Amino acid sequence: MGRAFEFRKERKFKRWGNMARVFTRLGKEITIAAKNGGPDPDYNPTLRTIIQTAKSENMPKDNIERAIKRASEKDVSDYQEIVYEGYGPGGIAFLIETATDNHTRTVANIRSYFTKYGGNLGTSGSVEFMFDHKCVFKIKSEKEAIDLEELELELIDFGADEVFKDEDDNVMIYGAYQSFGAIQKYIEDKGYTIVSGGFERIPTVDLKKLPQDQKEANEKLIDKLENDDDVQNVYHTMDTE
Repeated sequence: MGRAFEFRKERKFKRWGNMARVFTRLGKEITIAAKNGGPDPDYNPTLRTIIQTAKSENMPKDNIERAIKRASEKDVSDYQEIVYEGYGPGGIAFLIETATDNHTRTVANIRSYFTKYGGNLGTSGSVEFMFDHKCVFKIKSEKEAIDLEELELELIDFGADEVFKDEDDNVMIYGAYQSFGAIQKYIEDKGYTIVSGGFERIPTVDLKKLPQDQKEANEKLIDKLENDDDVQNVYHTMDTE
């Protein structure tokens, strides 16, 4: 198995928190996708995949429709997608993806979290090189079993670099960030069901083991960041075992 498999296995904590937090995060993604590519999922592949992801998380249909509608409202604030970088206790690298309508508020909050738990907010590019930006799909077949080796061989030509099954027997596909559209088209053309799709940051460095006190401080920092309404995803280089 490759690095994406180990990364997924490693991340045992809940990245999105409770159900309301999940819906808030996905709602922003839906609004941003609808604003960028139009509100009709039949003509907006990115929106189509995010809606499928939302459904897999049991997000109510009304919530999805409101998020799409919000993209066309004249008074809706434009979300900026901003990535913040920093270091937690023990030199753990952090990369934080946000979607915010108030950059000043967001950066102030994130800086305060780092300060409170003994870390520091870094400059752009300070840790991003430690992560690969990947597209990721979770798929299944409603008709017949999927041959992983055959699927991986075919998907290599579309930018995929790792294919494996998760604990629920769904097939995970990781590929280059820019290959999202090509991989999605292949999956849909072949008639597979997309359970979810999106992007992840995979550490390219070995995860770092820490003394218990530093590990706990980083866990508190992660929890604080993930519960901020402006934060979409938090990635780090700490070994959580």
